[in-house]
Amino acid sequence: MTTVASNLVRKGFTLARQLDPMKPTPIQLQQRSLLGLIRRASQTDFGRRYDFDAIALSNDPVEAFQELVPMHSYDSMFDNWWSRALAGEPDVSWRGNVPYFALSSGTSGAASKYIPVTGDMQRSMRQAAFRMFTCLPKYSLTPSFYTKEWLMIGGSASLQDLGHCYAGDLSGINASKPPVWIRRYYRPGTSIARIKDWDERSNAIARMAPKWDVGVLTGIPSWVQLTLERVIAYHGLDNIHEIWPNLQVFVSGGVAFEPYKKSFESLLAQPLIYQDSYLASEGFIAFQARPETSAMRLLLNNGIFYEFVPFNEAHFDEDGQLRPTARALSIDEVEEGQDYALLLSTCAGAWRYLIGDTVRFEDKLRSEIRITGRTKHFLSICGEHLSVDNMNQAIRRTEDILNLQIKEFTVCGVKAGSHFAHRWYLGCEPLADATAVASVLDEQLMAVNDDYAAERSAMLYPPQVEVVQPGLFYDWQRHTGKMNGQSKFPRVMKQAQFAEWEGFLKQHPQRL
Repeated sequence: MTTVASNLVRKGFTLARQLDPMKPTPIQLQQRSLLGLIRRASQTDFGRRYDFDAIALSNDPVEAFQELVPMHSYDSMFDNWWSRALAGEPDVSWRGNVPYFALSSGTSGAASKYIPVTGDMQRSMRQAAFRMFTCLPKYSLTPSFYTKEWLMIGGSASLQDLGHCYAGDLSGINASKPPVWIRRYYRPGTSIARIKDWDERSNAIARMAPKWDVGVLTGIPSWVQLTLERVIAYHGLDNIHEIWPNLQVFVSGGVAFEPYKKSFESLLAQPLIYQDSYLASEGFIAFQARPETSAMRLLLNNGIFYEFVPFNEAHFDEDGQLRPTARALSIDEVEEGQDYALLLSTCAGAWRYLIGDTVRFEDKLRSEIRITGRTKHFLSICGEHLSVDNMNQAIRRTEDILNLQIKEFTVCGVKAGSHFAHRWYLGCEPLADATAVASVLDEQLMAVNDDYAAERSAMLYPPQVEVVQPGLFYDWQRHTGKMNGQSKFPRVMKQAQFAEWEGFLKQHPQRL
């Protein structure tokens, strides 16, 4: 076992050196990635439609690609291309048949999206996961750590058989066939991972917990926290380290961890190492590569070409839709501190695809980013331009000031007479005075966002805050069929969904 660990450590240092973004430069890596993608897809219907052969031979393939290929939303990609691959047609927007489709509804509440997952994309994801793993030696972990088990919390690995392909949660697709290098250490194992019902699956994990020596947790923070709470309650523990004393690392993804950190750490007896990751249904985009920062390094040479659209009024309308005149930048044109909407072209047949996330470069030389929100999940009903990142910061500060644990939250912009307001619902422990919370939250939002502060003296009234039991958020997930270990509760709701949410709350007055 020690030999295995030491070999992995050596490989980690080797790959870390290979991932130095300055040798070659980020734009050089990205140009090579784009050329590789268009050459491999040149004989697909998409490649012929947009003359990939000519792009590959042009003096500036990136410029030619951006001139010839339009930006795509999910609807335009699916309606014109992916729907044909879903029906079993080969060589549509990527070579060959698509064996899997990841079902992703994100946080919008819309019907499931079908995102293609090709064999090439699966290899890309496995390679990215291994690269992330090989960065762990930078955290000075002992050799014995590398023999501990990994508990991966996600969606069910029970997939829909569509005849010519399978469909399901991405985490379930990956769990159905874990990478060879981790298979021996993977928990809860495929038999438990295939259980469809979340409560039944988490109970099975709790029953098996004493038999595992877990060193690493991975998953979306809210679902991992629920699992730990279930294990602790099942065995009557004070904290999770009573049953897993060697737990040292949490690999977080899906949503920002900061709002969950305080309540999460109440379940621990000792600090964990946190490593953030950016794994979407469309690809493994970035991961935290060093302990000095929580920003994540973009994977620049792993089957994905990135473009960045400045997330401002010149490029997006008030609903978060791309304007016809929007222009995308390549990685050498971006600036630190600016929010960008992310476009992906991938080895799964996505082309200039608007993934819906916004990112900000923290360190351009290292190609390190931070997720700041969603193109359609922000509040700007009167010019306040409040991002999810702003909300996460303000929530964390409010927790610290009032000594609370705010496990979940959601917000919507509402009319307040001739003015406007933000109506918040906070899943809080212990239940606190809503007026006091509203006052502190308002102060912290003004501290992190100058536009919000300006509008608070004009058209924006103070926030309307309701404090509720955190369990109501999970009851809503059950109600909407999203209690599955993969879904994310929407931080910002549109009016129709918010009306449904408030109607649901009225049916459960005992939990308010």
